Amino acid sequence: MYNVIHVKRVAVLGAGVMGAQIAGHLINAGVDTILFDLPAKEGPANGVVTKAIANLGKLSPSPMAIKGSEGRIVAANYDEHLALLADCDLIIEAIAERMDWKQDLYRKIAPHVSDKAILASNTSGLGINALSDVLPIALRSRFCGVHFFNPPRYMHLAELIPAQSTDPEVLAALETFLVTTMGKGVVIAKDTPNFIGNRIGVFAMLAAMHHTEQFGLGFDTVDGLTGPLIGRPKSATYRTADVVGLDTLAHVVKTMADTLPNDPWHSFFKTPTWLQQLVEKGALGQKAGAGLYTKRGKDIMVLDLKAADYRNSDNAIDPEVLAILKERDPVKKFAALRASSHPQAQFLWAVFRDTYHYSAYHLADIAATARDVDFALRWGYGWSLGPFETWQAAGWQTVADWIADDIRQGKSMANAPLPNWVFDGRNGVHSPLGSYNPTTQVDDARSTNPVYARQRFPDPLLGESFAKGTTLWENDGVRLWHDEGDDIGVISFKTKMHTVNDHVLNGIQEAIRVAESQLRGVVIWQASEPFSAGADLAGALGLLKDNNYDAFEAMVANFQRTSQAIKYASIPVVSAVRGLALGGGCEFQMHSARAVFALESYVGLVEAGVGLLPAGGGLKELALRASERAGANGDVLAELKTAFESVAMAKVSSSAPEAKSLHLARPDDVVVLNAFELLHVAKQQARALAESGYRPPLPARNIRVAGDVGIATFKMMLVNMLEGYFISKHDYDIAVRIATVLSGGNVDRNTVVDEEWLIRLERQHFVELAKTQKTQERIAHMLTNGKPLRN
Repeated sequence: MYNVIHVKRVAVLGAGVMGAQIAGHLINAGVDTILFDLPAKEGPANGVVTKAIANLGKLSPSPMAIKGSEGRIVAANYDEHLALLADCDLIIEAIAERMDWKQDLYRKIAPHVSDKAILASNTSGLGINALSDVLPIALRSRFCGVHFFNPPRYMHLAELIPAQSTDPEVLAALETFLVTTMGKGVVIAKDTPNFIGNRIGVFAMLAAMHHTEQFGLGFDTVDGLTGPLIGRPKSATYRTADVVGLDTLAHVVKTMADTLPNDPWHSFFKTPTWLQQLVEKGALGQKAGAGLYTKRGKDIMVLDLKAADYRNSDNAIDPEVLAILKERDPVKKFAALRASSHPQAQFLWAVFRDTYHYSAYHLADIAATARDVDFALRWGYGWSLGPFETWQAAGWQTVADWIADDIRQGKSMANAPLPNWVFDGRNGVHSPLGSYNPTTQVDDARSTNPVYARQRFPDPLLGESFAKGTTLWENDGVRLWHDEGDDIGVISFKTKMHTVNDHVLNGIQEAIRVAESQLRGVVIWQASEPFSAGADLAGALGLLKDNNYDAFEAMVANFQRTSQAIKYASIPVVSAVRGLALGGGCEFQMHSARAVFALESYVGLVEAGVGLLPAGGGLKELALRASERAGANGDVLAELKTAFESVAMAKVSSSAPEAKSLHLARPDDVVVLNAFELLHVAKQQARALAESGYRPPLPARNIRVAGDVGIATFKMMLVNMLEGYFISKHDYDIAVRIATVLSGGNVDRNTVVDEEWLIRLERQHFVELAKTQKTQERIAHMLTNGKPLRN
């Protein structure tokens, strides 16, 4: 019955921060959504909800993939609209973390819930079994916990927590919906306080706080040590606390203290004095403008407990410790950390040790397998590797012996022994067979839920590898491969950041020729982000500095040939885009028969930022599409306005749907929410095109252009910006050339041109710009500093 859940409408109960953003992300996923809350005490009854919906449009980063789409959420209140629940297939409760309030609400809604609907509580730690006690027997089998991490649009993790009465088929169906429709990475957690992610993640923060004081380190130093250097987010420990809110952190710690009285680490589940004092003062972190950090002018200041005041933040890391952390071999790195007498190294070893100790001790209590723990910390807290993965990489048995030795010497935070399974001769908890299950004491393979068949390359755990198919052809730039028996091939780039150089250009052209003779379709897809950061600027700058303009123009012409080869291939070429698709990367997907985007795709023709204009066919395609939208009698100039602004201002879309609104993607291009399903969907699209008798488009010979009127109109806009000092003179020159190409050159309005005409215009203006000193300065500055230069 529940192998697949057809969710047409969802109700979210509670319009607080999480409830509203869950509703917003459901809209991102194309799900009809009703958002409920209490009736307002004054004004319109739906006032509480309408205010929450309006606030979604003000948040940054935006919870919404399309600006203004929050208006599609239906506002409702519990007094007037409970009857709407009867048409909902899924109901997500997301009110405040009060057991009595949640149970009171369940009693109120139960008579209105469909006999097939699933009810899920988005609780961050309350008992799922206890919550279910007040539900009718018939509804208990369709109830479970689902814990989204904040912010729901961007955080990949969703924890599913079954109650004892939850039907396994219901759980599997909800997992399918979360994975494919909402794009989540799901872990199954046991019904214990704070579940998996927050149980281990908050403990790791508490361990860092304890050892900060023990080793006398500053908050900023600890953030320097516990950030990217050890595979954690830039916000590290204390900046994360400020972002989350110090009051929220204090509440979570108190919840742990209240609900885990028998935990061997219970004495550490308390808010430090300094944290309590900051909360009492209202210095709650980022939302209050001050917490552990504050900003004075342009300076970032950090709280100094000894001085009882803020000082300049410097994240000072001792060179000795920095050298240890840059060691690539994790075995040598951890040995050096433990052996070092430097307080910073001792601090790091202590934090790792106590996090490993806590994770191993509680594994059987909180999760079915070690895989769930590692994924929870990776997807919910942004760790590059989970705690068990880093332990295993550092040498499982050696590290286990060190931890046991520290426990015996009283150095660890608790004297609870490591579980026996840690010492059963294993080399870790992840193996080719699966991940350790402490209940069955065997390694469990990944989930057999059919939804995961859509992930050809799922997020790999330490030591996992997935066969990358059979190579059909490759050079130094790209590899063409396919799975045995599959008639759809894949082109993947080999370059850093998947930038485009001569090897990539020549490789794509040859790979398409090979694919045309052996396959029915091909997908351009990368195993990791980004899709492509654009052209190899270093190589281009080298040619310019050598005044080798003939070779430079030949490179541009080759770029254009590659785009045209993609467009006019005899088999469908589909681009599978996630992350950045900039410059040439954007142009490649524009020329594909179809593009499939992950929701988090950031697409842009950004050449203006380095003093150039798009010349891989991007402007040509924008002019062509404007002509097609205008039709025989429409206003081409009006259709060009958005495209001109997006290119001249080097705009990058904040999502795949926004790329469509910027005309950088087509209305019928596909958007998927789970990036791990991207290749599967792209191959299906290529196969569907092939099955429908795919023919490449006919050469475009009747492109109606805006001509001199278009150029003059765009110039008027630019003159105002130049005179208002919003753009520089060189910005103006670049934008005029962009306008010239988009408008088809200095020809009469509504002149009909062909693709070759526009391609030549692109190449001409690109090369002329590249010869200027200011453009070459911009390219050099970008390569040196990673930021655009205004000159």
